[in-house]
Amino acid sequence: MPPPDIPASPPEGTPPPPLALRAALGRFATGVTIITCAGPRGVAVGLTANSFSALSLDPPLVLWSLRQASGSLAAFDAAPHFAVNVLAESQVDLSRRFASSVADKFADGAWSPGLGGAPVLAGCAAVFECEVASRQVAGDHVLFIGRVLRLADLSVAPLLFQGGHYRMLGEVL
Repeated sequence: MPPPDIPASPPEGTPPPPLALRAALGRFATGVTIITCAGPRGVAVGLTANSFSALSLDPPLVLWSLRQASGSLAAFDAAPHFAVNVLAESQVDLSRRFASSVADKFADGAWSPGLGGAPVLAGCAAVFECEVASRQVAGDHVLFIGRVLRLADLSVAPLLFQGGHYRMLGEVL
């Protein structure tokens, strides 16, 4: 029997309902990134993602995932490089812009070409420029594993996302 503050799970062998899973996953605070690549003919492609994670220090690997239904999947599938721009608190408007369907997402922000032409954003908390090490289908997503070739690390507070809302970093405990 689960403790009283933990609701009962569905019967064994039954997956949790998607909305319940999404709500529970939303309890985990994440950073917010804009992941970019140079698409076909060098056109910049980017999207907001919070599915970013460290994978290995030796070799230096990171991972992120993208829905298979995403209109950006073909560009990321074809790109040999990508950049993970970890957003600072001050960049919440850019996060919203890259999560939207606005036509020219790169019209705002100070962008420059990084490795393989993947756009790099100035003022981020961190930037990881990567070459694709592997891609793997996992459920309704594709996992992208990147070998970190270059990074930037600024001393600015990162933007956070938790419970469906943007958050600011709190006090150190």
